[in-house]
Amino acid sequence: MIGDAFLDHPPFEIRLPAEQSVPFVFNSPHSGRVYPENFLTASRLDRHSIRRSEDYYVDQLFEASPMAGAPLLAAHFPRAFIDVNREPYELDPRMFDGRIPPFVNASSMRVAGGLGTIPKLVAENMEIYNGRLTIEEALDRIDRFYRPYHDRLRQLLVKTHSRFGYGVLVDCHSMPANAQSSSRNRPDFVIGDRYGTSATEALSQLAVSILQDLGYTVSRNKPYAGGFITEHYGRPARGLHALQIEINRGLYVNEQTFEKTEGFDGLRADIGQFMHLLTEYFASNYSDVALAAE
Repeated sequence: MIGDAFLDHPPFEIRLPAEQSVPFVFNSPHSGRVYPENFLTASRLDRHSIRRSEDYYVDQLFEASPMAGAPLLAAHFPRAFIDVNREPYELDPRMFDGRIPPFVNASSMRVAGGLGTIPKLVAENMEIYNGRLTIEEALDRIDRFYRPYHDRLRQLLVKTHSRFGYGVLVDCHSMPANAQSSSRNRPDFVIGDRYGTSATEALSQLAVSILQDLGYTVSRNKPYAGGFITEHYGRPARGLHALQIEINRGLYVNEQTFEKTEGFDGLRADIGQFMHLLTEYFASNYSDVALAAE
């Protein structure tokens, strides 16, 4: 199978604090940059082009999470290989040889856009594969990578909720500097809460306000309201909140060469401060936030 390279390399890692002191879990599902050789061989793209779907270095931007008292789960497998911010079986039947199981969701908007659980495309609509994969390959990746990743994320959230009585998942991503078909610059950050369904208004506004106070432009839910992870795990009425945060890549990386720019270190320091302020204030004022959800 194509994923056999991960037999010698962990597909993801959990960076734990010495002791979890805040009810937060940070997650970086799209910053993986380990590309198996047999995956590259099966691709029509070169080593550079296939990286265009990465959330470049987002795991490094949030590396201070353990110092803020919260665990960080980070993928090593790339998004182009398997996308854990999708339903488990969002698959395009046209990509595979073999009988497609009846439980596959083949009609989602994400599948139609080539961005299912096993993506067909990377950014800029570039096709990944030389030919069809077997359906057994797709199901194997889901069993070996998708399910263990979500199992660990779920365990972290259950442990957090059990310890503190509530919890917050922050799903960390990056976005292109400019909107497609437009030269208009995007904001520095986008906070997504599925239009108020995955987190309380107070928490979302707190995240926006902290970033604005740090000098950044911030939008809420536009153009990104949150993906499968935010929607699936966010249950404010049960004391589990989920936010998605998108960072404008123009702040810290050259999108053509994928090299970090001079802005990287300053942005990383600001994100460390953001995490500290967000976790500290939320933990100290949760009763007010909880009331806002009622």
